[in-house]
Amino acid sequence: MSNKVTERRTRVPPSIGLGAERLGLLALRHPVTVGVAAAILVGLALLGIGKLQVDDSLSQFFRSDSTEFRQYETVAKRFPSSEYDILAVVTGPVLERTSLEALRNLATDLQLVDGARGLVSIFSARTAPTSGRLPAPLFPEPLPEGEAYQRLLDSVRSNEILKDKLLASNGALTLMVLALAPEAVESAHLAAAVHDIQSTIDSDLAGSGLKVQLTGVPVMQLEIRRAIERDRVLYNAAGLLVGCLIAAVFFRRVSFMLIAAGPPLVSILLALGAFGWLDLRLNIFLNMMTPLIMVISFSDSMQLTFHVRTRLIAGTDKREAIRDALLVVGPACVLTHATAAISFIALQASESDLIRDFGKAGLLATAIALAAVLTLMPPLGLLLLGRADAFARSARRADPGVSVLRRFCALIAGWMVHRPGLYTGCGLALTGLLAIGYLQLQPRYRLADEVPGHEQAVAASDRLDRDLTGANPIDVMIQIPPGESLYSARTLGVVAEVHRMLGRQPGVGNVWSLETLRAWLAENGQRADPDTIKGYVDALPNFLVRRFVSADERALLVTGRVRDVDASDLLPVVQDLDRTLAAVRQGNPGYTVAVTSLSAIAARNSARMIDKLSRGITVEVVFIAAAIGVAFRSLRVMCASILPAIFPVVATGSLLWLTDGGLRFASVVALTVALGLGLSATIHFLNRMTLDLVTAEGPGLAVEQATVQMGPPLILTTVVLSCAFAITILSNLPMLRLFGWLSALAMLFALVADLLILRPVITLLYRYDRTGT
Repeated sequence: MSNKVTERRTRVPPSIGLGAERLGLLALRHPVTVGVAAAILVGLALLGIGKLQVDDSLSQFFRSDSTEFRQYETVAKRFPSSEYDILAVVTGPVLERTSLEALRNLATDLQLVDGARGLVSIFSARTAPTSGRLPAPLFPEPLPEGEAYQRLLDSVRSNEILKDKLLASNGALTLMVLALAPEAVESAHLAAAVHDIQSTIDSDLAGSGLKVQLTGVPVMQLEIRRAIERDRVLYNAAGLLVGCLIAAVFFRRVSFMLIAAGPPLVSILLALGAFGWLDLRLNIFLNMMTPLIMVISFSDSMQLTFHVRTRLIAGTDKREAIRDALLVVGPACVLTHATAAISFIALQASESDLIRDFGKAGLLATAIALAAVLTLMPPLGLLLLGRADAFARSARRADPGVSVLRRFCALIAGWMVHRPGLYTGCGLALTGLLAIGYLQLQPRYRLADEVPGHEQAVAASDRLDRDLTGANPIDVMIQIPPGESLYSARTLGVVAEVHRMLGRQPGVGNVWSLETLRAWLAENGQRADPDTIKGYVDALPNFLVRRFVSADERALLVTGRVRDVDASDLLPVVQDLDRTLAAVRQGNPGYTVAVTSLSAIAARNSARMIDKLSRGITVEVVFIAAAIGVAFRSLRVMCASILPAIFPVVATGSLLWLTDGGLRFASVVALTVALGLGLSATIHFLNRMTLDLVTAEGPGLAVEQATVQMGPPLILTTVVLSCAFAITILSNLPMLRLFGWLSALAMLFALVADLLILRPVITLLYRYDRTGT
């Protein structure tokens, strides 16, 4: 029996990369061919990068093939209003005479801006109608003097059309709604249009004491677009710089720095070029792909480079050192990319097209990164490495960085191997405790999460939330059945009932519809019969009519405003409104009455989508652990990898809970991706340990040897990865900042789990299994 055990323990374990690492051997044999092919691909990639476009849509998270989203798109097409409205929030002494004169001039000039279709403001209000004549403007030209002016102000403050809709009750804020043409918003002209609007405001209100901030979907889209374009340049430059600096400090040679940083740089170019050719548009998440590619490729590139360096110091020829690195470290590189790929595949379970596209892009980038690392490191090594004997002599004399890290790793390994049972129990207990904290996380979502927080759009929206009734629309679409017309008594009755219910709904304000016109006529003693209403509608500007009546006159919109609160706070409002409107549907068969808008979709779906992604992490852990177990052909290795996989997720989640962060789209995607990336250290260690088991006297010694050999590059790569993610704190986009710091923390927690949990667990599993590997 003992002879069989000895024979089994001295057998070299099969490759965990299933032979894919031999792609690098092909590059080692044909370095010139590979170099030429790489240059051609980089040229094509640069052309593809020029094709990259930005997706700045605010609805991108909820874009899907669901009935709700298709309904939202139908409303957006039939009633092109909120998607194209710029809201100018004016604060200051609004009702002073000089202010009103300046604002009236501004209202006129804004309608002359290229791309403007019309304007709604306090100057759109009219006096009480008189029989047979269209009503005069509420603000006459010129403005009255003395007591007449005070009476005007009293009528303005009490006007039901303006009060708490376009004018705050304290008279210190007014809202101007500028409708842009769709082509002005959906093209490169948006930046010019917003610039012209801002210039017109600055010119007309100079010296008036009034302050204006712009918000609305077009302004938010522009701010998102600018932030994405800025971040793309920032991440490319800063990520590469950080990686090169750390590699240069650690290796102390430019040649090794270039070997380690070259493949990641090419990976970034090739991946971004592929995105351009495949028309994968940059968005809030896809913009994060640059540091992710750096993380995926730089980690394994560092491992390969460090092994080459170690073999050169031992006196090996550079070609043989590169070959040895590909055969020893290469299989682990293949498996780390495979686990990262599983993380991106897990995102395909999301209902969001944006998150699924992010997963597809990540899968493509992972494949490109693996190919680049395995094929480019050999020719770069042959080209840049000089005489091995001279380097070996100088490196042996002074290698302080590696020596310090190896002594630290030896100390850690000694502790973990000496009492594996104790440390395994502590690791289990701590992971369980942190899991309790993670389970307390509740889904959260706000529209402001998608928009740069330091720009004017969020500040203006917050001001509307405080002084009016909010900036975000909530709509009820009414579709007219066959046999009924727009101005039939039954249709007008349905509109009136829906308008009344929406206006009474707590949390909803600033309600507008065709009923607003009918009620205004009735309150001023005018006939409100269908013919009169139709006459007034026909006299209104077309852009204003289309906000409430579709072009084919088969659908109407009742619209209100809600504050930008968390989706969990808005959901009861939407659900209560839906229940209230059930009476309208029941009493008016044939009419379709549906609550929609981006706010309603977010309230209904965000919590479910985030919770589904969170639960998917558990499934991902199982699949990744199983993949590692199959690759190593070992049940013990599979079991040993579970705790290191779970620990960084629950530790980061618990910290998020303690800081009252909640579980948002960015955080759950960060944890999903970090799970696969964080296991890089685990896989490289297990790969080294299984090789050392062939010659080591017992599993404890194999663990110590592998820790000393692999610890320094693992620690270094974790620092590099964390720095690459931490760069995102410079982003203007709140979601990217959250994604970045959570990912950085998850990588650090993964290193802690690798050093302090994996070592004792794997030692314990091998120590109590006497049957061998």
